[in-house]
Amino acid sequence: MRYSSQVKPISYLKANAAEVLARLDEQREPLIITQNGEAKAVLQDLVSYEETQETLALLKILALGNQDVEANNLTPATDVINRLRAKQTTE
Repeated sequence: MRYSSQVKPISYLKANAAEVLARLDEQREPLIITQNGEAKAVLQDLVSYEETQETLALLKILALGNQDVEANNLTPATDVINRLRAKQTTE
């Protein structure tokens, strides 16, 4: 995805904040804000932000799982299932 058309100076954001927010919500594409010609921030709609955070959380869980596998920190599935069943019967 190319963001070159999604780059605006901070003055544009100040003058057109409501329009920018409406466009973010409608198009769901991030907007890069520049200050003195240098990229300084990225704006995105809330739904996209939440999806990104959920994706990052899942990737972190996968990375932690991979670290456990590499460290041979494993529990057989049957042990986990038995522990869950025992816990369920005590509740």
